[in-house]
Amino acid sequence: MAVNRVSAKLLSTDKDAVMQAIATIKTKLPFLIDLSPEERRALPKMGDKTSTFVTKALEVAKQNGDFLPRSFDVAEFESDVALYEELRAIALALAPLNELVDDTLLEVGSEAYAAALTVYQYAKNSGQGAGLDAVADELSKRFAKKATPKPTPVTA
Repeated sequence: MAVNRVSAKLLSTDKDAVMQAIATIKTKLPFLIDLSPEERRALPKMGDKTSTFVTKALEVAKQNGDFLPRSFDVAEFESDVALYEELRAIALALAPLNELVDDTLLEVGSEAYAAALTVYQYAKNSGQGAGLDAVADELSKRFAKKATPKPTPVTA
């Protein structure tokens, strides 16, 4: 194995504690939703510039709400803005942790895959008498190419 940047063990008690903390977060945020890719694309997005616009529009609505239709719920608008700000703070706090977990997962997976490739190469190259032919054949299934179906000729 060439480079081993991550050499650690995750104790089951620590993993359980992390999983419990995640479960607690989910419990404390029971209103979280799961959007489909189509729903994500269809929604107007709120970024930094839009956030300023929304905040100003909320102030206008709160101070001059008499021009809005009766069906417009200023309190719900205000609640949405407040929840957005709170969730944005949580998302900003979680983002670096999520990136660290993703990067570590990528690195450890890469290290494990590189080690597996080394095992496969040695098993394949050790030759007939080592009793590893069946194992090498089993490992080689990872690299088997699937046959692409040939197009059926169209007859007129």
